[in-house]
Amino acid sequence: MGGGPSPADVHPPGDSSPAVGHGRGVGSSSAWAAEEDRAVEQALALVGRRSSGEPQPMGRPHATEQPRSMDRPCPAGDSEEAPRSPSPDHSADTAPVRHDRHECEHRYGPEHEPLPQPPHLPDLPTSPPPPPSPPTRGHRHSVSWEEARALAVRCGRAVAVRGGTIPLDGALGHVLAEPLVAFTDLPSFDTSAMDGWVVSGPGPWKIREPAGAGNKAETVTKKSTGSGRGMGILAGQSAPAALADGDAVRIATGARIPADANAVIRSEHAHVDETRGLLHAQQRVLPGQDIRPRGQECRAGDQLMPAGTLVTPAVLGLAAAAGYDALAVVPRPRVDVLVLGDELLTGGLPHDGLIRDALGPMIGPWLRALGAEVSAPQRLGDDAAALRHALTTSDADLVVTTGGTAAGPVDHVHPVLAEIGAELLVDGVAVRPGHPMLLARLAQENAAAGPSERRSGARGEGPYLVGLPGNPLAAVSGLLTLAEPLLRGLAGRGPQVPYRAVVRDEVHGHPQDTRLVPVVHRMGGAADRPESNGNGYDGGSGTGTGGGAEHVVPLRYSGPAMLRGIAAADGLAVVPPGGVRSGTEVEILDLPSASAMPWSEGCFT
Repeated sequence: MGGGPSPADVHPPGDSSPAVGHGRGVGSSSAWAAEEDRAVEQALALVGRRSSGEPQPMGRPHATEQPRSMDRPCPAGDSEEAPRSPSPDHSADTAPVRHDRHECEHRYGPEHEPLPQPPHLPDLPTSPPPPPSPPTRGHRHSVSWEEARALAVRCGRAVAVRGGTIPLDGALGHVLAEPLVAFTDLPSFDTSAMDGWVVSGPGPWKIREPAGAGNKAETVTKKSTGSGRGMGILAGQSAPAALADGDAVRIATGARIPADANAVIRSEHAHVDETRGLLHAQQRVLPGQDIRPRGQECRAGDQLMPAGTLVTPAVLGLAAAAGYDALAVVPRPRVDVLVLGDELLTGGLPHDGLIRDALGPMIGPWLRALGAEVSAPQRLGDDAAALRHALTTSDADLVVTTGGTAAGPVDHVHPVLAEIGAELLVDGVAVRPGHPMLLARLAQENAAAGPSERRSGARGEGPYLVGLPGNPLAAVSGLLTLAEPLLRGLAGRGPQVPYRAVVRDEVHGHPQDTRLVPVVHRMGGAADRPESNGNGYDGGSGTGTGGGAEHVVPLRYSGPAMLRGIAAADGLAVVPPGGVRSGTEVEILDLPSASAMPWSEGCFT
């Protein structure tokens, strides 16, 4: 499995609770010896670049390291994001840390100390560098975050989806495969919008019993207004007879309006003179008042909802009102979740190098909230044969793996994908956390018959695989970067419309990569801030976006192995390379909503 917490992530400053992670613990050798080895490698690389005339990058020279697992814990002092020490302005809480396959970790920000300087080295011969060696799994070309997300959108939309018709009581949470077109006018006849009196002509009006449906028009006597008589026109009755000029008849909400009637007077706005059998209006009566005319909402043939609309309870109600008994919908994509790693426990406290599986309980419900049907997680351990069997026998539209996406000795995702002939579409993304994520298309002939055949159509597209890193926050990053837009396409929905919000407080960025930072939505100015909300936000520097303005606030616990920040967050802020200042607008990725989960479990109408 991959992506375990570093020792500092397990116990962040001021937090003595055990970590809840998804990775593997390792021991470390002497930190200084490791730094000395890196210094030698840096010097060798620097000399080689200078001798070859290669332009020199700004800042510290980078060390060329041996390939290693990118979603497993690194040796001490070399984690994906180092622990952050508390500070008054919390810049340390969000300070990015450089870490990739070709670079040595170091921190950015005025409050951080630089790494130890390399020891003095003798002058080295300036010979041309050796020719580059073929790339290995540890040296992958990462695409940008924007490119990876756009590719996932295209992949989802490339699969031909075929709708099926299901009854209304089973359509909740699906997506319309065809536009919802009205079968009838809404309303289908003129109806009363209120309980009261329907009148014709100017008042005062003679009170009569309704004619039609077996009744003859006759003057209402005082006795006839008692209980049991004089109920007037009720909803669900057949069409009443035309109303003569100067007459008034009781009417209920939803009842049909008699021909020649021109208004409804609400009961509270009417006065009945029982002695004379007359109705008086206490307010001015306007033609057509409190009458819902036929076709007010729509006419037969009108498009009510486009294809691709999510079937919500309101859409179900609209469809029923428009005459539907069943809907043509896109079947929800089926997803298999494969949890990798021998170090994972499903119960009890962490012990003896074993840790709790945090992704198995988390990924499934979020995938359901994204509109998928998700099977129970399969926990395969670090077993290449089991992974191969699971991938070649799955009948899902999408397979999601957790961990094992890097180049460690038991990271089997890449070798197995190559063995079964999968096409690697995204192999690493320039985003922190979560850069070892991947997207692959499985070979059609290796997939079991099932939904993939139903969706493949003429394009011959096989099912997809999204490989998530093993660290919890890194996995959420992969879920929203690759799985969410892919699932939207597989379900027949359009891409999510991005939105932006102003971020309060400076957010440090990675020098080259995008950062995804947990944030919460807030209203009000600096004076409205709590000193501490217990979720990693302690007030900040006091600079803000102005009183009453909506904004987002970054949360402290944003390390790749941490769950505390994402548990309290409303979404993830997309922070571009270099970071942003307070008051800057950033794109926000909403977390999958828990309110959507019952929709994916079936109908509850």
